[in-house]
Amino acid sequence: MEYVAVTALSHPGLLREHNEDSLVAGPWTLCATMTENPQTLVFPLGTPLVVAVADGIGGQPAGEVASALAVRQLAALGPSLDTEDAVRDALNLCNDAVYAAGRDPELNTMGTTVAGAVVLAESLLVFNVGDSRVLDATADGLRQVSVDDSPPLPPGRRTTSLVTQALGGTPDFSAITPHVREAPLSAGDRYLVCTDGLTDPVPEDALNDLLQLHSGGRAAFELWKSAIEAGGPDNITLALIAIGE
Repeated sequence: MEYVAVTALSHPGLLREHNEDSLVAGPWTLCATMTENPQTLVFPLGTPLVVAVADGIGGQPAGEVASALAVRQLAALGPSLDTEDAVRDALNLCNDAVYAAGRDPELNTMGTTVAGAVVLAESLLVFNVGDSRVLDATADGLRQVSVDDSPPLPPGRRTTSLVTQALGGTPDFSAITPHVREAPLSAGDRYLVCTDGLTDPVPEDALNDLLQLHSGGRAAFELWKSAIEAGGPDNITLALIAIGE
């Protein structure tokens, strides 16, 4: 029987006081905490399996609350996410949930990015809102399959902390336009889902080199280590999706 192996890790990094990232893999969520080492979960291929990360917006209140709301909503809806429209509807519900909670004055303007994939029997539904990423780890190199919601970068600059849309994040309700696309799936495929705490400090070619050398828990550890060695400036959350048989 074909299976899906998900190896996940979440860490506050070296400079942040606490972790505002959250993660979901099927019914399992990891919210605003730290894993001491990579965790691997194995699921049968067939029933829709959602794997996603959410990155609470820094500089605004309660990012960890917003990211946790998003992944818990996705965990609850996960088995029903079998079409692109179902994924869009789920992300809109996540946006509604963040704004509803934000009616509390202490939580107003909280927001989060989200990025991930729903693994189906023969395809993958890739989605994101914000600048967390989904990358296809092919034999020929990493290929980004999510779409960054970021303003254009000036020449010579590789990263920005600004996002053009997120779940929540503004005083008044703002609708979202989720990025959702379907991709074929076959045994041996690998995908990396991560927050910008990994992709900002570590260039894509360096991430690719590590994924060409390692897999599973060792790959997750080496990816995390590369972000820490680059200064660990932000929370680091990642999930590796591998299709086996």
